[in-house]
Amino acid sequence: MNRITPALERLVAELGKLPSVGPKTAFRQALYILETDAEIADGLALAVREARSKVKRCKLCYNYTEEERCSICADQSREQGTICVVSGIGNLYAIERSGEYNGLYHVLEGNISPLEGRGPSNIRLDELVSRLRGEETVKEVILATNPTVEGDATAMYVREQIKSLGLSLKVSRIAYGLPVGGDIDYVDDLTLSRALSSRLEM
Repeated sequence: MNRITPALERLVAELGKLPSVGPKTAFRQALYILETDAEIADGLALAVREARSKVKRCKLCYNYTEEERCSICADQSREQGTICVVSGIGNLYAIERSGEYNGLYHVLEGNISPLEGRGPSNIRLDELVSRLRGEETVKEVILATNPTVEGDATAMYVREQIKSLGLSLKVSRIAYGLPVGGDIDYVDDLTLSRALSSRLEM
């Protein structure tokens, strides 16, 4: 039986580290990279290197950007009085695709999960609290964590932290038009739009 070359084996192994990519998919992708035009393969390699060197976190909301602030935070035409709190950047992009929301964001980078060793200090909650203390224009915080056990627990904890600040803020949660146990990244645009427009105050 022919064995693959060490270089191809390494490529397969590296591709296999990507989310949702099993061994067979990684092997097919590796073959595609080898068999496609060199221009395409080189372009992919260049794009990865460029993204790794140029893309960073927004200083305010922690979205991805190539500047100090992301295009959303820098856009003064957006509703400055509303901050939508999401668990990850994938959730932010999903909400943007819905076209329903036109405010600002705060990316927590995960949910509170004791089983995974992730507590409140690991999810940029302190940064959110500091931001709310310093921005008097904020009137509403929308908690858009995933409708899972961890997402709900995180939303409740964030709500309590915000309420403890004693600020006159409305705290709402996106409505359960979303499937319980699901992931916002994979929800269709219409369902997500309806969930946002029918959000509930907490």
